[in-house]
Amino acid sequence: MVGAASYSGDMDQERESGFTLDPKFDASGLLTAVVTDADGGDVLMVAHMNRDALDLTITTGIAHFWSRSRASLWKKGETSGHFLHVVDVRVDCDQDAVWVRARADGPACHTGRKSCFYRRIGPDGLEAVDEG
Repeated sequence: MVGAASYSGDMDQERESGFTLDPKFDASGLLTAVVTDADGGDVLMVAHMNRDALDLTITTGIAHFWSRSRASLWKKGETSGHFLHVVDVRVDCDQDAVWVRARADGPACHTGRKSCFYRRIGPDGLEAVDEG
């Protein structure tokens, strides 16, 4: 489903303006994936996808990612039961990042919080954000 990309370093007009999915993976074979709540719009998490993770996300409707720390593919929710059900996947203008809109079965963060972004950087350091 996802075609092989060529990386000349030049801006590719078809990639940027056309309607062919041609992801521009980085040197490690990854894309940045920003996941937001499909209903409320809150940012839930940021992760990375390799080609397999992107393909599985598109074909199964469940978010998959590449774990850089474990160097392995993972299906979000596989161990916790907190799956991310994909509503929409969008690619940015130069196809090196994706935006996944999803509905979560539970907390998106491995800490048990709704979002991985539960702290604000303030003048005195980190402070909690109300996830209400």
